Amino acid sequence: MDMEKHTDKNPQGRGKDSNVASASDKEPMQGMEMHSHDMSGPGMQDGMAHADQMGHMGNLKVKFWVCLIVSIPILLLSPMMGMHLPFQFSFAGSDWVVLALATFLFFYGGKPFFDGALRELKNRKPAMMTLISMGISVSYFYSLFAFVWNRLDRTYSVRMNFFWELATLIVIMLLGHWIEMRAVGDAGDALKKMAELLPSTAHLVNENGNTVDVAVSTLKIGDVVTVRAGEKIPADGTVASGDSTVNESMVTGEAKAVVVSNGDKVIGGSINGNGTISVRVTGTGESGYLAQVMKLVGDARKEKSEAENLSDKVARALFYIALGAGIAAFVVWFLITRDIDMALERLVTVLIIACPHALGLAIPLVVARSTSLAASHGLLIRNRHAVEEAKAIRVAAMDKTGTLTEGNFAVRTVKSLDSDWSDDRVLETMAALERESSHPLAAGILESARSRNLTVPLASNVKTMGGTGLSGVVDGRKVEIVTAAYLDSKRLPYSENEFSELSRQGNSISYLLADEKVVGLVAEGDEIKPEARKTVEALRSRGIEPVMLTGDNEGFAKAVAEQVGITEFHAGLLPQDKEKVIESYRRENRPVMMVGDGVNDAPALAKANIGVAIGAGTDVAIDSADVILVKSNPYDIVHFLNLAKNTSEKIVQNLWWGAGYNIVAIPLAAGILAPVGIVLSPAVGAIFMSASTVIVAINAMRLKME
Repeated sequence: MDMEKHTDKNPQGRGKDSNVASASDKEPMQGMEMHSHDMSGPGMQDGMAHADQMGHMGNLKVKFWVCLIVSIPILLLSPMMGMHLPFQFSFAGSDWVVLALATFLFFYGGKPFFDGALRELKNRKPAMMTLISMGISVSYFYSLFAFVWNRLDRTYSVRMNFFWELATLIVIMLLGHWIEMRAVGDAGDALKKMAELLPSTAHLVNENGNTVDVAVSTLKIGDVVTVRAGEKIPADGTVASGDSTVNESMVTGEAKAVVVSNGDKVIGGSINGNGTISVRVTGTGESGYLAQVMKLVGDARKEKSEAENLSDKVARALFYIALGAGIAAFVVWFLITRDIDMALERLVTVLIIACPHALGLAIPLVVARSTSLAASHGLLIRNRHAVEEAKAIRVAAMDKTGTLTEGNFAVRTVKSLDSDWSDDRVLETMAALERESSHPLAAGILESARSRNLTVPLASNVKTMGGTGLSGVVDGRKVEIVTAAYLDSKRLPYSENEFSELSRQGNSISYLLADEKVVGLVAEGDEIKPEARKTVEALRSRGIEPVMLTGDNEGFAKAVAEQVGITEFHAGLLPQDKEKVIESYRRENRPVMMVGDGVNDAPALAKANIGVAIGAGTDVAIDSADVILVKSNPYDIVHFLNLAKNTSEKIVQNLWWGAGYNIVAIPLAAGILAPVGIVLSPAVGAIFMSASTVIVAINAMRLKME
């Protein structure tokens, strides 16, 4: 896969070095054969698997409530590890009721955990699901064995059942998973929304010159399609005829619109402006720009999904410890006593005590509290990995437009270059021409004229000068808004030093001509967010290196970097270039956070250790990210890092409370102190489990945001 990077051209027709990325900078990739809406590609398969998983998790709410209702009779009719509680009772045949309800609970409520355990074991990575499955399986089958034994032979001994533990473990685990699912949530699927950026039909110009509507998936390279005003461009291509403006913000995340005319490249998914254009298709299916971005996102997300949560690592260790200790206890007790009943009791006691009641709530309760705090401060945390990895971040890569800058052009300089013209007259005349334009630079000029309370005259015969600017008649004089490149081509004099200085400051410069004479200029630049510099300083104070990634040209990127205090930046980047920069940091063992807002940022957001999306950005960027800054305030990155630090500390504390008691309980349950007369009874083990569950709940609620 390679998309060539072309030399800068003037996509807006507004300056030698426009600070707006254009479709011409994106060379579509060739050589693949999938139609736009084909769902069989690897990226879409990954997206579908993700959606299926979320649908499966959606059943947890129903399962939890059903299991909770079924558990109530079990808790009332069966003892807790042999210990009868004050509210419990029994009646003739109540043990059959408990058995029936427990059997339903085991197969119905336990299914999500059995499925998860199978996946973990297939990957040879037993973790939380395997530990839970072991606990409920031992509880159920030993209790079933005890039930049959007690019915057949009461002369030898009455065996204790663990139906109470089975019910509470299943209900608590379902509750924990449901809490975490609700807390983290999922705003959507990035791959699906990228596919939806393309229209479903296109206006194909056939061999007879007639226009017929066809499915986008049937388009071939070389086809010519008509794109009317306001419609989405159905595929990558070049303009065959017509002039218009194209809004690429949904795709590139950069400037709001570019002027296009014959020969200019356009990207599928972009929105056509107020003109009708014919587009010759150069990329379809997997050879298109969007499809390639989808593949990058899908590959990066698949790689990130392999990361493990800390709780899984703890659960894996606890699984091996409990299984090993239980088997060892069984063997040792049998060899010493030659009593298989005693040995079996020790084995079961060890495995039951290791059941992760508290561990199942330790993380979800902290995550729920953390996400609630985050939401109240303008942060949405969608991936728990992000919280756990935040402390390791060493690089913060940030997109420029929309992240560090507002993404809106504002007039910085208005200057008359003719003694007969005042600065206000220059601005008024340019505003007259721009009144009907949808160009982002036009909005800045009109807003500046309004802010100065200027009276904008009427313009007539306004026309778009393809790739150059606008022309028209104002106050009886022919006037034009043009670029420096146009002045060069017409050999009209202007100050190149002044142009260079204004460009170096990150401005796009437009010149006003009156009767073929240069009479004034306007310099416009993207406004830097007031919190940008403060954010950069705060990151650096934490030992995190701020880096800027942008598709804009070198000069403008440098100007913005200097203003916000960034020393390292990368300019002229395409989506796969940004992803490669992120990958290079990871190869250097420098964990990286990526902050962006456009479709072109999506692969980098998915590839980074932590992807942070600006809330005002595209849905695709948001769905590719782990964290969303709802207020679009870059300083919220610092708030997230503070919260992540506090959350990680609580997670570690709760893991100790949730699993740490096993350090004492498992050896005691195995009978390590039996020689001195100390053997942990199942009832005492139950008290340990209950106490640790209460402690993790209280500790989670103590989480605060600095």
